[in-house]
Parts: sequence; C-alpha cells; structure tokens
Amino acid sequence: MDQQPFQITDEVRIALAECRPVVALESTIISHGMPYPDNVATAREVEQLVRDEDAVPATIAILDGVPRIGLDDDQLELLGSDPHIRKVSIRDLAHVVAQRAHGATTVATTMRLAHLAGIRVFVTGGLGGVHRGAASTFDESADLIELARTPVTVVSAGVKSILDIGATLERLETLGVPVVGYRTDDFPAFFTRSSGFAVPLRSDSPDEIAAMMRAGEDLGLRAALSVANPVPADEEVPADRIDAVIAQALAEADGAGIHGKDVTPYLLGRIVELTEGESLRANIALVRNNARLGAAIAVSYAATH
Repeated sequence: MDQQPFQITDEVRIALAECRPVVALESTIISHGMPYPDNVATAREVEQLVRDEDAVPATIAILDGVPRIGLDDDQLELLGSDPHIRKVSIRDLAHVVAQRAHGATTVATTMRLAHLAGIRVFVTGGLGGVHRGAASTFDESADLIELARTPVTVVSAGVKSILDIGATLERLETLGVPVVGYRTDDFPAFFTRSSGFAVPLRSDSPDEIAAMMRAGEDLGLRAALSVANPVPADEEVPADRIDAVIAQALAEADGAGIHGKDVTPYLLGRIVELTEGESLRANIALVRNNARLGAAIAVSYAATH
C-alpha cells in the first residue's frame, strides 16, 4: 500500500501531486442513504458532475479492510448492491480494517481519511449532529467531534432534518466550527431550505470560501469549515409536510426499539416510503447541488496553491 494506511487511485494521486482540485465523496450515502439502484446511479452522476467542473472525484470506502481513496465503477456497484456493507464511523474504522471487511464511510470517517490523503474539500448530503431527545439519551453524532479537529471543508445541505438542529448549531459553536451559509442567511435543514435558525456566517462565492480556507490555514486553525448549501428551491420538500413525516418515522423507530447508528438509515428509508419518493428526489437534488459547489470551491482553492 505504498507504506500508507490507505490505497489511493493513480488519478487521485497524480491530481494531488500536481496540486489540482480533488473532491472527496462519502460512501455511506451509497450503501445506507438511498435505495438500490438509485444510490449507484447517483454516485456515478455525482462523480461526473465533479469532473464536469474540472475537479477529480475521490469516493472513499473500505474494501477488504483497505481504506480506498477513489473507487472504480465495479466498486461503486458493490457498495450500492451488497446488503452486508458495514456503516463505518471513526470508532469502527480500525476494527473493519483489522477484520479485512467491507465498509462505507460516514461523514466523520470520510473526513479523517480525506485529510490523511491530503484532500481539502469534501462533499456530502447532510451532516450528523445532536439527536432529538439527546438530553436523556446523550445521542450525538461523531461528525461533531471530527468537525472540531479535522481541517477539511465540508459542503452539505445542513444537518439532517431528523436531528435537533438548534442544539447541533450550539454544539458546533462550542466546538469552534465555523458554519457558513452559501448565499443564504437561513441555516438549511436538508430536505428544506430553512430550518428556522439563522446561519452564523455567510459567503456568496466559491472564491470567498476558498479565501476563508486559506485564512484558517495561515492562522493554524484545526477545525473543519462547514459550508451549508440549501437544496434547490424547486426540489425542496415543504417544511410542514416533512416535519409531520419525520415525527411519524421517529415514533415508529422508538416503538421498534431502533437506536444508535441504526436510527438514521431507518429514518431516511422510512421517510422515502412515507413521502412516496419525494424525499429521495430532494436528497438526490441536494447532493448534485453540493457536488457542483464543492468542485467550484476546490478549483478556486487549487488556483492559489
């Protein structure tokens, strides 16, 4: 593995060596975030969108115990179609590697591996955060801690609507994570453009975000930069509709005794069913939107290095 704890494709390695723009992409969205075959089709489309913006995509996953930075088409198909792919957060990473198993990386794990590989921009759908009822369950995503300690720019459509968004924003502030709204003053809530909370900071161009990245580096800041990019207006699910669906899905999950890392995949799948596919269409649209923005940021950042 070239004496590295991961395997990197030639395309990504060469792009990084030449200081060309590279965009990391997570794999949990493929294995656990969408149904097959929409997941694989979306993964392929997102990689192409990144290429169309003159950047190199690097989807990250663990196959046969080896963290992979960049995947080929057959590997994308495996991630999307194999029901035994594990969801791998930071706590699971060493175990999956030691067991030589397959795993799809969460936001936190993708960030860590992207940083190890030297990739500065990462695109995802939505971030994890503080779960509803966390005051009694203490259920918070590992994404929060990783955002506090890994200097990668993360483009998302905000935190997932199923979470306690206000509490998540408070935790991000405490952890010193800058949260920047892209062309918006409202913090987005994944399926919808506004969560009802103001975004702490705002930037209106990829160049502004790239400049913020460089300033953070010069100051020696170690936290990630979270860029909140709202779902396109014509693709969002109305807030009153999605809120009612989420409440029903949460009640069903609680009744079924589903908890921990199994909650999010269950809820996302159930929400697709309850919205008759409307949430899936919004999910795909926001990932496309994030890929375009992430690639533009990576291109702007690379132009000054």
